Amino acid sequence: MDLLTIGQIINTTLVFATALIFASLGGIFSEKSGVTNLGLEGFMVFGAFAAGIGAHYAQEAGMGGTTSAWMGILCAVVLGVVVSLVHAVASITFKADQIISGIVINFLAAGSTLYLVKLLFEGAGDSPLVQGFNKLNIPFLENIPLLGEAIFKNVYPTTYLAILFVFLTYYIMFRTPFGLRLRSVGEHPSAADTVGVKVLRYRYIGVMISGALAAIGGAVITLTTTGTFSHNTVSGQGFIAIAAMIFGKWNPIGAFGAAVFFGFSQAIRNYVQMFEWTQSIPQEIIYMLPYMLTLIVLVAAVGRSSAPSALGEAYDPGKR
Repeated sequence: MDLLTIGQIINTTLVFATALIFASLGGIFSEKSGVTNLGLEGFMVFGAFAAGIGAHYAQEAGMGGTTSAWMGILCAVVLGVVVSLVHAVASITFKADQIISGIVINFLAAGSTLYLVKLLFEGAGDSPLVQGFNKLNIPFLENIPLLGEAIFKNVYPTTYLAILFVFLTYYIMFRTPFGLRLRSVGEHPSAADTVGVKVLRYRYIGVMISGALAAIGGAVITLTTTGTFSHNTVSGQGFIAIAAMIFGKWNPIGAFGAAVFFGFSQAIRNYVQMFEWTQSIPQEIIYMLPYMLTLIVLVAAVGRSSAPSALGEAYDPGKR
């Protein structure tokens, strides 16, 4: 395998990992605040839907491809925040089971988005094709052997944005008063409340940020790899993002590494048939690889990952 092929595999890995990075970072914000978020899949579906619809109507209004794509991202963020409030109100205010609430979000996303697409586009099963984001080439850097082909040539701007958000999330979470308070309400909410931290407020903020970031992850899929939204656009990547978050031990850097690992498992299926020894492997097995690895990683992570102490526990100020 030559350097060009290796660079292309890394490049494709980053394309697939980008959505997972955004969604896993969103999960970190929610779960660090103490709210379990199994609704990442649903938030991604809503984001993919909003991006496809928003970009389509933006293009219909005469906006250029790149501008309409960013409008799609904005629409995804808005819808992600709105839907996250459903999870927040149920889990935080009404103290409903957080796991069930997340599952409800997933079912709600699957059913409502497909219905709305059919309603808006005369029974069509998917939204109209949109131009989405164009790939970038970084002058001079694109000529660097291996690295140029891997990360500086034919790269979507959303990939760079995702990497930026990894470091931004790490800084916010571990280097700012906001991050300290957010983590405190997920570890020891009673103690945080005692020193004046508004536990419910910070949990609401954590869930809302989670919805926004996961929705961006879904939007990235629509605006880069598919160009349209349909019922199988996300295809379980929200659950893979949850696995990345757990495997990364609720740390932004760790989640990034896990997302890249899962992105590689999706990218390699595009290249694996280049090798003679893979010709006898059924194609179905190759396409199952990302999901098989997700299960293996989750099983391996059991007992080794340390979740926030108060994760999944509803907070009652009267029981301090």
